Amino acid sequence: MKSDYMMNAYDVAMELGVSKGHAYKVIRKLNAELEASGYIVVSGRVPRAYWEKKFYGYETKMKELKKGAN
Repeated sequence: MKSDYMMNAYDVAMELGVSKGHAYKVIRKLNAELEASGYIVVSGRVPRAYWEKKFYGYETKMKELKKGAN
């Protein structure tokens, strides 16, 4: 059973169109940010929600959608 909660290097590499080696560098950077904020991280994996927030501005889009609905 595959969980969509966490992304691994293969997932990141496919999303960005880069090598797995570069994907690991991106994951390490994101995990360092999370750890600095006090979160527990898993090496080689990044939460999909955090990924979407950092790369697609998911949180910003949700705020814009809510503002437009009011």
